[in-house]
Formats: sequence, structure tokens, C-alpha cells
Amino acid sequence: MPKKILVVGGAGYVGSALVPKLLDAGHYVRVLDTFWFGEDVFDGYLSTHPESQKLFCPLKGDIRTFDLEAAMGGIDTVIHLACISNDPSFELTPSLGRSINYDAFLKVIAAAREKKVERFIFASSSSVYGVKNTPDVTEEMSLEPLTDYSKYKAFCEMELRMIPTDLLPWVIIRPATVCGYAPRLRLDLAVNILTMAALTKGKITVFGGSQMRPNIHIDDITNLYVQLVEEPDEKIIGKTFNAGGVNHSIDTIAMLISGIIKQCNKAKDIEIEKVPTNDLRSYHISSEKIRHELGWQAKYGVQDAIVHLMKAFNAGLIPDPSHPKYSNIKTMQILKVQ
Repeated sequence: MPKKILVVGGAGYVGSALVPKLLDAGHYVRVLDTFWFGEDVFDGYLSTHPESQKLFCPLKGDIRTFDLEAAMGGIDTVIHLACISNDPSFELTPSLGRSINYDAFLKVIAAAREKKVERFIFASSSSVYGVKNTPDVTEEMSLEPLTDYSKYKAFCEMELRMIPTDLLPWVIIRPATVCGYAPRLRLDLAVNILTMAALTKGKITVFGGSQMRPNIHIDDITNLYVQLVEEPDEKIIGKTFNAGGVNHSIDTIAMLISGIIKQCNKAKDIEIEKVPTNDLRSYHISSEKIRHELGWQAKYGVQDAIVHLMKAFNAGLIPDPSHPKYSNIKTMQILKVQ
């Protein structure tokens, strides 16, 4: 049955790829977002899918001040993506990060309870685990977040777990770092950054290199959210799942990028420069639980993300990779977000 879905933060990187898939599946989709990165995020999709326009409702607003109960009127499913994303963006203005990532989240779940939302899907982060020595970090392991960004993700999880699922049926996803091309593209994430550097400069700078960083292709994570909308309650409600693909070191990612671009673009050798760093944080997650319980596993790898980004760049879809709109920090600085 088609659902009536509110995607909070739905005009961001993940949302820009997710919303079209939800519309294609026949769901009614309401998007609540500040649209800091442009109000034309969905124009390309809607121009080629006019039949979906009647199912789509954008709401421009800040979740800290917006009438959230009004936004959830008639909604049965909420997908919460809104946040100040990644550690550097969060550290730019810590008070802003807390106000959106945690304080506003409390308002969102309160509104969801009041409107008796039937399903609440929360996008947490695999960074909540901190640094672990074990090769396979599972959902049962302790949360030891190292940064404010991951700390508030963990706090949000704790708030959800305190709510009985008969009052708010929730499910928590801990995704790996997302990579690949999307209409609202981010070029401030590891795989995307290094790929653009190779394409535009012929050189990749690797800070450290030994760090393990789990990644997930944007098509995989968005396909998962669509699946979570449609799964029966008994399979997901009250549960927490890791979601990642293959865990690679930064060194390996750099070598993959260099090899693919050299082969596909018939480029000269891509220089890889290694620079020492004190940031040796590693995340190495297991996605065995979600595979076993939901039959979900990543279909795409880092290699696919590299190829998709390269094709988008070659097709002129990323005309100026240095533009501030591709960086959360630069956009927030220009807009003087508070």
C-alpha cells in the first residue's frame, strides 16, 4: 500500500536520491528542509516524471522553528535525515549543531508521537561506535562517540530507545559514510573528495592512509530506506541495524580511484601523496545482522561510486567541483547560518 511519508531533511545529499525512489514506488512524499543547497534539487526529476508532481509536497522551513505537527498532518511514516552532517561541519558552529542534531530532534519525535506516526526511521551514524580494535563492529557493541557530531547521534538513539514502540514505532539505521553521485552532491566526503581531486588535479592527497573507513553507495542506502518503509513491523520496529558495504582503508580507496580513472579516462598516472596525520580514527562495521534479518546487502561498491562520479563529471553534471554548494561548511559560512 502507498504510504504518506515525511522526509525531514529530504533535500540534502541522501534525500535528493531517496525522494525520487519513494515517488517512483507510488508513495506520497512531503519534504521538510531549509533548502540551503538550492530549491531546484528535484526539478530535473519532476520535469521527466510529471505524474509524480501530484505526490510531491516540498515544505521550506527550519525544524527548530517549523510547526512540526502541521508538517506531520496525515503522515504515517517519517524518515529523519536532517542534521548538520560530518565532524568538520559540526565543529564549525557547535551550538548550531546541537540545536539541529539534538534539540530539534526532541521536538521532531514529540510531534511524531502526538500525531501518532506509524513508523519513524532514524538515520544515525556508524561513527557512534568510536574506535574499536575488533575487525567486525556489531550492533551490540558499546557506543563510544569521539566527536560532538557522533555524540549527539548517540544521544538521539538513546532518546528513541526510551520511547515504547507502541507509542512511536521506531527503527534506527547506522549507515557507513555515503559515497557516489546524487542531484544534491556533496564533495566533502572521503571517496567523493579523492575522486574529484584525481579528476581535476591528477593528484590525490591521503592523510594517514591506514584508517579503515566503511562506505556505502548512495543507491544502496536509499534502496534500504525504501525497503524500510515497506517492511512489516515485526521485522524492524524497535531494532537497530548497521548498514555498510566493504570496509576499505583510505590507502585502498586512493589506489582504486587512481586505477579506475587511469583506465577509464585514459589518464596519466594519478599521483598519490601521503601526508602524516594525528587523525587515525577507524570505523569497521559488520552488516551481517541486516543481511540475516532483512535480506539486505550492499549491491554497489566504492568502485561503482568512483565510476558514477567520473561519468557525471565527464558529462558536465559537475561543472565546477570547487563551488561552495558542494561543501557543507562553505555553504553554511556563506549563508551565515545560526
